[in-house]
Formats: sequence, structure tokens, C-alpha cells
Amino acid sequence: LKMKKNFKKLDQQVVRCGNAARFQAVWPLKLRNRLLNEAADALLENKALILKANQRDLARAQKSGISSAMLDRLTLNAQRVEAMAEGVRSVEKLPDPIGKIIYDHRRKDGLRIQRVTVPLGVILIIFESRPNVTVECAALALKSGNAVLLRGGREAFDSNQVLVKIFQRVLAKHKLAQDGVSFINTTDYETVDYLLKQEGKIHLVIPRGGQGLIRSVVEKSLIPVVKHYQGVCHVFVDAGADLKQAADIIENSKLQRPSACNALETLLVHKRSAAKLFKILEPKLKSGKCEIRGDVSTCRAIKWAKKAKVGDYGQEFLEKILAVKVVEGLEEAIQHVARFGSGHTDAILTKNKRNAQLFLSRVDSSSVMVNASTRFADGFEYGLGAEIGISTDKVHARGPMGLEGLTSYKYIVTGRGHIRR
Repeated sequence: LKMKKNFKKLDQQVVRCGNAARFQAVWPLKLRNRLLNEAADALLENKALILKANQRDLARAQKSGISSAMLDRLTLNAQRVEAMAEGVRSVEKLPDPIGKIIYDHRRKDGLRIQRVTVPLGVILIIFESRPNVTVECAALALKSGNAVLLRGGREAFDSNQVLVKIFQRVLAKHKLAQDGVSFINTTDYETVDYLLKQEGKIHLVIPRGGQGLIRSVVEKSLIPVVKHYQGVCHVFVDAGADLKQAADIIENSKLQRPSACNALETLLVHKRSAAKLFKILEPKLKSGKCEIRGDVSTCRAIKWAKKAKVGDYGQEFLEKILAVKVVEGLEEAIQHVARFGSGHTDAILTKNKRNAQLFLSRVDSSSVMVNASTRFADGFEYGLGAEIGISTDKVHARGPMGLEGLTSYKYIVTGRGHIRR
């Protein structure tokens, strides 16, 4: 009976969120932008309150023994709160994604057919650990005229509650329905399973977290799911590459934030570049306390490297561990990425324009880079303002998803008494 009562409340919450979505879909751009600016101000004004809630989450998380990667994703500080506010303002500055005419055709008989962008409706976000996801998703939803149901993990429960309330207070100030930014106030798995069956009431599901979470959501959902299972990102150092530049890019890709899904996990090195590159790169990785798991050639050059196991290639470590392999050339590197990659982000470091173009055309990932850190694979860095998730699918959206990924379209047909003959 208790479970049925909980689901009844959940049903009501989903309905209220759907009602809010219908109103938000027609809010004028001026109002949406004003709400975002006020939300950014409120985040900064409530910085102390946010950090206090986050400290409670961190204390519980440390007692539970979660991984260092998850702990890093959970942690907020003054700089990260300020970055969240900046992200909200950057979303406000973006062009309106709603009401754009993306196809306009007038037939000879005068009948006009237009394809116009519209919001998706109600979006369910299921995520682990990272409270900044709450802010990114709320901001993108408001800007794109969508309503959002946020179901965060138990480890960030207090932080997420505070952040959602900040957005809800801004909506309440303007006498607007607070259900457009809605928080699922429970962390049990039965609730998620139930929500995934609400086809027609919820229009898109975006899981953000580990591979286990995403696979579970995909298997159980009756609603379309945007997903990426892993971020197994590669960097290939070609023969004749600028090795000092390459070492800096590798260090940044791996060590700037190892817990991120766009961090480097496997380094591939052309055999003609290996010896010189390792001399430059070794002290950088050693000082950064990065464990190397390499093939025979790598272990011969870097004495403290560990011998890689088969499972290390294709592994998303999310910590200071780097798999390394020396390859014969570009073709072997491309084949390795095809076999072990996850379709997230892969990069080539080279001076050879032909090789760069071959890598770009043949590596089938959502982001493919030349002479740049994999850490740039991010909605904010791509100029999207923020991201609601990263998709490694090819249907609907791919790569970092910003405002455009939260829209669909409808056809508007205008006639003057036209009939089909």
C-alpha cells in the first residue's frame, strides 16, 4: 500500500510537470532569459547554503567509501559554484532554439509548408554524483521551453535539493509553476523503474552516470533514451608530430580531470615517435602520479610502467591510469579505435594533413579531433552554453547535447481553402 501511495504521488508530480511543460513551451524569450539571469544571481547569493549542503553529502559519501572519481564529481567549491552560475548566463546568451523555421516550401498552388522547431516536452534526467548536472539541465530546459524531472543519486541528495529549490524560488517569484523544474524526492530504484514506463507523459530520458546505470535504463525504458555507455577516449601520436606539444596535450587530456568522461584513457603512439615522446612524457606522468599500463615496447622504454592486460584496452578508468600501446602506424591506430573505442572522443596529433584527414573521416566517434585535448569535448567548451548530456548514438542527437538537442519540430501547413485532388 505504501508503494502504491508513493506511485500515486509520483503520478501527480509527472502530470504537474507535463502541465508546466505546455505553458513553458509558449513562454516568450524575454521571460526565459530573465529567469535564467535571476537563477544565476541566486546561485551566487546562495553559495554558502549550497556548499553547506554539499559538505553533508561529502561526509556521507566518504563514510560509504565511494571511489575517488565519484568523490571528485560530487565535490563543489566556490569556484565550481561560480562556474555553474556562469554556465547559466552563457545559456541565456544563446539564440532562441524554439520557433526556428528550418524548412519553408510554397507549392505552385499557393499551399505553404513549414517545418518549425518546438520543445520536446517533459525530459527525465537520471544522474549520479554530479550536482552541477542539476543546474545545467534546469537551465537548458528553461531556455528550450521544456520541463525537466531530475532524479539525482543519493550521494548528492542534499546538494541537488538546494539547487532545485533555487530555481523553483525564481519561478515562484514570477508566479509561474514550479513543477517545470521538478525534483524526484526519493532515491529508490523502484521509482526509476516506474518512471521509465511513463510513455506519453515523459518524452525523453537522459541517463548520466556509469555504464551500469545507463544499460539498466536502456533495458527497462519504454521511452526514447539518449545515452553513452563509456568515454573510452584515445589519442594517437603520429610519426613526425610535434612531440613537446603532444606531451602537453596528453598530460592535459589525462590529468586535468581524470574522472571526466572526456579524459584520455588509451594512448596510441607511432613506433617512430615512441622513444622520443616517452622521454618527454614520462616525467609529466610520473609527477602527476599517473599509472601506466603498457605493451612490451612501452614497458621497455618506461621502466616503472606495468604490463597491460587485455582488458586495459577499452577500459574507462576514470582515474590516474593510462593504457599505452605502440603501433605500426595510422592504419593500426584506426583499427584499434574501431575495436576498443566507445564512440565518444578520439584525437590524432600530427603535422601530416593527409593523415589528419584520414583519421577524421574514418574514426566514427561523436567528436574527432586534430592536435587538441580530448577535454574539449564538452557542451560549454563547444559554445553550447552547457550540456544536458553526451550522446554516442547517431539518431536525434550526437555528441554534447545543447539546446538544439532538446527540440523536435512540427510541420505548419497554411492554405486558403485548399483541397487535395
